[in-house]
Amino acid sequence: MNAVLRAESVDLSYGAHRAVSGADFTLRRGEIAAVMGSSGSGKSSLLYCLAGVLAPTGGRVVFDGVDLASLDDDELSTLRRERFGFVFQYGELLPELTVEENAALPLRLAGQRKAPAHAAAGEVLGRLGMTELLQRRTSQLSGGQSQRVAVARALVHRPAVVFADEPTGALDSANATAVLEEFLRLARDQDTAVVIVTHDESVAAHADVRYTMSDGVLK
Repeated sequence: MNAVLRAESVDLSYGAHRAVSGADFTLRRGEIAAVMGSSGSGKSSLLYCLAGVLAPTGGRVVFDGVDLASLDDDELSTLRRERFGFVFQYGELLPELTVEENAALPLRLAGQRKAPAHAAAGEVLGRLGMTELLQRRTSQLSGGQSQRVAVARALVHRPAVVFADEPTGALDSANATAVLEEFLRLARDQDTAVVIVTHDESVAAHADVRYTMSDGVLK
């Protein structure tokens, strides 16, 4: 399998504080990687460097052969919108939109017409057991349901990589297990690679490869 994403000696500093120190990371196509560490270890900072949200202060991040530092802001935004997906701890859904509209958002932002975008969203949501809730406002959902919508939104455009920051951290154990398994099953089905940042051993146990981060150092 070829590497789709690489970090090479990545540093990230906030003033005098070095959050990431000399990180080397490789993600292959279709691979699930977990980055474990306690709060403040630098794992989320690394994730945002890998996703092109933060620019490293040293080293480089290469996606599909392209150094992210060579892209301007518009090119980075397009890359994140079209080739990456994101799942956050609290879903970060838009409350004014329905379940279906939230899940279809990446496709609509990429210029796809409403009907095919909503059809694609409905298919992914159906695989997550959300068919009966397509027209519900997200403010009416449970935590587990909201996170399923976030998973659908992250995967609907069949991205190369999904970045997940504590994706089940706000859920109870039963919901966390169910959502994580559904998320990773769908990702594997479409050969999407996943980077999961977590402090939870049970989440990391689902990964193909595991890293540990402590005081900004990745091992």
